[in-house]
Amino acid sequence: QVQLVESGGGLVQAGGSLRLSCAASGRTFIHYAIGWFRQAPGKERDIVVTISWNDRRTYYADSVKGRFTISTDNANSTVYLQMNSLKPEDTAVYYCAATPYSAWSPLALNPEGYDYWGQGTQVTISS
Repeated sequence: QVQLVESGGGLVQAGGSLRLSCAASGRTFIHYAIGWFRQAPGKERDIVVTISWNDRRTYYADSVKGRFTISTDNANSTVYLQMNSLKPEDTAVYYCAATPYSAWSPLALNPEGYDYWGQGTQVTISS
């Protein structure tokens, strides 16, 4: 059974940091990319960042460039999202998901391109 399990969300003040984790299990993801999406109340689910598991290629949304960093721990099949200089507009439920497309593929920038999803973790940034 394929599972993606997020953790690390919480409540922090603006300017603070959080690190989200996405633990993958149930299959080999070496030829997949992992994406982090976020969805605020009443808004669409938007791409935040993607990483290809095999070559570490990444894509960052403009809104998070320079503040968020994605990384992988192959030994533990875990993807991390380090989020610094957090802003109130970063408040959302954050989801990790797996896609068979490359991190830079247009298909990896939309939720429809993903086969597997985690349950989400809430991130709340207070002003």
